[in-house]
Amino acid sequence: MSYQKPIPLKNHDNHPYWDAADRHELSLQKCESCGEYAHPPGPSCARCGSSELSWENLGSDIKGTVYSYIVSYRPFLPGFQDDIPQIIAIIELEKVPEVKIIGNILECKPEEVNIGMPVQMVWVDITEDRALPQWKTV
Repeated sequence: MSYQKPIPLKNHDNHPYWDAADRHELSLQKCESCGEYAHPPGPSCARCGSSELSWENLGSDIKGTVYSYIVSYRPFLPGFQDDIPQIIAIIELEKVPEVKIIGNILECKPEEVNIGMPVQMVWVDITEDRALPQWKTV
């Protein structure tokens, strides 16, 4: 069966992020002028406005903690009906705590999730050439 959910599109600003995700790695955009990380990535630094941006590869061993979350009991888009209830979380990265990444916490019951809970990034291969970063409890 083919993947039924929307597939994130690569564009000029985010393709290094998705290229890394497809290799099961995390790459973050960083401003060369002020050192601020930018996520989600964009054409310039949200802090200082510089367009001097680079990419830092953090590898595949990505840990974090639940910063905030919601539990969705209804599918807002087609394809998500089999994932209900779905835990949608903002994760604070362990190596770069100023960066927060949104994703789903997989294989976790809603009553088990809590703020501060440790999680590990995993990649779900949704097509032959696309992987989505998600989270599992540690």
